[in-house]
Amino acid sequence: MNGYASRRARLLAHMPPGAVAVLSTAPEVARNGDSDYLYRHDSYFYYLTGFTEPDSTLVLVAARGDMPARAILFCRQKNKEREIWEGFRHGPEGARAAFGFDAAHAIEDLDGEIGKLLADAPALYYALGSNAALDAQVKIWFDSVRRMARTGVTAPAAAIDLLPLLDEMRLLKDDAEQALMRRACDISSQAHARAMRAARPGMFEYELEAELLYEFRRNGAQAPAYNSIVAAGANACVLHYSANNAQSRDGDLILIDAGCEFDGYASDITRTWPVNGRFSEPQKRLYQLVLSAQAAALKAIAPGLPYAGAHEAAVQVLAQGMLDLGLLDKDKHGGVADVIADKRHLQFYMHGTGHWLGMDVHDVGQYRDTAAAGKPSRALKPGMVVTVEPGIYVRPADGVPEEYWNTGIRIEDDVLITADGHAILSSAPRTVADIEQLMQSTKQ
Repeated sequence: MNGYASRRARLLAHMPPGAVAVLSTAPEVARNGDSDYLYRHDSYFYYLTGFTEPDSTLVLVAARGDMPARAILFCRQKNKEREIWEGFRHGPEGARAAFGFDAAHAIEDLDGEIGKLLADAPALYYALGSNAALDAQVKIWFDSVRRMARTGVTAPAAAIDLLPLLDEMRLLKDDAEQALMRRACDISSQAHARAMRAARPGMFEYELEAELLYEFRRNGAQAPAYNSIVAAGANACVLHYSANNAQSRDGDLILIDAGCEFDGYASDITRTWPVNGRFSEPQKRLYQLVLSAQAAALKAIAPGLPYAGAHEAAVQVLAQGMLDLGLLDKDKHGGVADVIADKRHLQFYMHGTGHWLGMDVHDVGQYRDTAAAGKPSRALKPGMVVTVEPGIYVRPADGVPEEYWNTGIRIEDDVLITADGHAILSSAPRTVADIEQLMQSTKQ
């Protein structure tokens, strides 16, 4: 049984006998005229199939009585003319053989076949409420089954959201997934180092972005996992900056938040460094504060510890640093506990310290234990992957030392929870000494 078939079997084990699950991949989307955006499959669909062609739907039928469980794919038919223009298609029979489905049919046959599969099924699992068109289609399917009532057939008694089951499965990465994520992180780490080596004052942000993209593709990554952030100077204080068109100046820090997608799995790395290769003293003080906050967060990451612990540890360090560096007034704002209670730190640190990472850059899964009283932060488990990304963002403001103005710093790494702690998957230079050594070695 291949890995995708194993996942299908695990999902089917959570469904009642005879229940049906339906999951379609993402549609192609027109960019303009007769050109489409670069196609990217639906993550849930790919997780269960490994199949990357558009216009495809997976139907799973749980075992009941003497009838074994079945995995049925509906996909595009072979078409020699379209393959000349658009490339290879597996076709139903080819897909069945290559990907281990029990049966496969043309996508045009889905509406005609689904009624037979839903007949007498106790429940239909699908992405309930995810979009109105799908909900409307399900209603049509249910109505078609109800019209067979005179033959003694009954429609499913319930429609159940499929995605929470898959979210919990996707949250724990198996060995194959971990290997892909390590490769994505290796490629992205090399890309960050490449940008550092290429940097010179006066370069445009998009020139550095081009260095990232080149390294992604030359190492086999299919695409960026998200829109890259390349922010020089004050632009680094914009959390989701995307223009990437400003020119850097001598003395600027460059914040790059970028990661590639490799075989369906994302990486997400942020580094901040001086475009001229040397941190100024004020920049170094802020950078060391963020690095210390990340170190504290990493100490809070291990099996059994709460997910929220990393953020709480980082905020403690950052709040103390804001007081020590004069970003916050000790006489006015009190100690660390007062700063956090009054949320004064949000002026300079307004986001969380991480998120799940996997097939999606902000991956699926609950951050709280919704089954427990009070819904506490869920405990970390081996196989989970998180980002750890504290930062500090200092905009001009009264009472804030001017030497720190227009400075944005974030340090982000990808971390796998292991049986005995954690492993950092990303390896781009992180310390002041390592960054300066790398950058100065290319400028001699």
